[in-house]
Amino acid sequence: MTLLNTTLKWLLERRLPRIEAMKKHPGAVQQKVFDQLIRAGRRTEWGRAHQYQSIQTVADFQQQVPVSSYEELYPYIERVMRGEQKVLWPSPVRWFSKSSGTTNARSKFIPVTPESLDESHFKGGKDMMALYVANNPDTRTFEGKGLSIGGSLHPNPTGTNGVAGDVSAVVMKNLPSWAQAIRTPGIDVALMDDWEAKLERMAEVTSQVNVTSMLGVPTWGLVLIDKILARTGKSNILEVWPNFELFVHGAVNFQPYRDLFRQQIFPSDSVRYQEVYNASEGFFAIQDDLTRVGEMLLMLDYGIFYEFVPAAEADKPFPKALTIDEVELDKNYALVVSTNGGLWRYRVGDTVRFTSLYPHRLKVSGRTKHFINAFGEEVIVENAEAAITRASEATGAVIADYTAGPVYMGNGKNGCHEWVIEFAQDPHDQQQFNQILDETLRQINSDYDAKRYNNYVLKQPRIHVVPRGTFYAWMKQRGKIGGQHKVPRLANSREYLDDILGQFSVGNWS
Repeated sequence: MTLLNTTLKWLLERRLPRIEAMKKHPGAVQQKVFDQLIRAGRRTEWGRAHQYQSIQTVADFQQQVPVSSYEELYPYIERVMRGEQKVLWPSPVRWFSKSSGTTNARSKFIPVTPESLDESHFKGGKDMMALYVANNPDTRTFEGKGLSIGGSLHPNPTGTNGVAGDVSAVVMKNLPSWAQAIRTPGIDVALMDDWEAKLERMAEVTSQVNVTSMLGVPTWGLVLIDKILARTGKSNILEVWPNFELFVHGAVNFQPYRDLFRQQIFPSDSVRYQEVYNASEGFFAIQDDLTRVGEMLLMLDYGIFYEFVPAAEADKPFPKALTIDEVELDKNYALVVSTNGGLWRYRVGDTVRFTSLYPHRLKVSGRTKHFINAFGEEVIVENAEAAITRASEATGAVIADYTAGPVYMGNGKNGCHEWVIEFAQDPHDQQQFNQILDETLRQINSDYDAKRYNNYVLKQPRIHVVPRGTFYAWMKQRGKIGGQHKVPRLANSREYLDDILGQFSVGNWS
């Protein structure tokens, strides 16, 4: 074992007592974060407008400050992008995380302050590896390079000082030299503008490197790995990276991809998988126990104050909002954050569900605007992921990508849900896959089941199968190529369905 591997493990293990203390005293930790944020906010224009000087308690905060969407906060963010200081946060701001989101076609720009970089994104990256070491004390991952798939950086679109790019690019550009030394590819390749040219160059570089870990969105990871295999002629990536040990994934639910990675990409029981919840707004959660698949520990000391809004109140400006000590198990909450990046009671757009308390672990259950409820069925992303995973397991299928939406009732015809699915491995019985998907949705969602009863409202789902690479081509056509872009899973309209069905030849076996 190399000296570097031993030294980094020792340094990371020293972070564990702080994490254990956070797990035992979540309310106290969050109260400290809240107090620090309010003190900082008092020195801003936003804080003066919302009378932060008079805020003493969380209840005061919730009464005086409305919950805001990006659109509502944007006039303030735009002023920061134009160079005004102390608008939302007292520290100078010159970095902006660009996120396309999946609920709005317009790009979003999230301020990235020195505090949010150091205390959230960098701290999260170190804790991620500390928790991995705790799960795998004999790890040799630091004997090789960590591969990360980043985005690109561009000048501030307002024309003033500052730089914008997706959060991975912003973080990568600001990494200290020691962290740059243990990652691949070099920053010149990692931040290339042309996404397709970058993937080709990354495949060329990383196929010749001892890669032991990888961080990225599963879908874009697959695209890169396919290019490496095509270049090298190998059958799986472990023939290229024989010492590979850890795949860190986030941004999309990994469950539909799990079999693909375990059976075809990394066909070895020695490869570990760790999930993170890292967004433009901050680093939120890390899988602390690798045996608890899909569950992540909410990191409460990263300069982010969390509120959890019951789904029924998600769109209210002054909703009932719970703190960390008030949440309950197995209930969907819309996530609201106040951050050391200058976001105040900001709707992230995600819904979460707690799977354990003390420590507080959660799953991302969906998006507040990504669901199908055209008939009162209230199908959320978590339902869809569970159904498509069960159907895949039963039929030997492996999912590459998918999206779904409604077929509306009319002209005497019942409605249904319509799915477009790209398989990495076809089911051995497509009709059975279709049936199990529908049956699982009925089992786990009583509203969907009621609408499916005797086909009175909803008929059996209509499913289209598309060739491998269809979703990549569709995203490219929409100008959505890059690590920050994700295929929208569910929509309550036919916007995505009509676009992809209108442009690509599809099969239908419903």
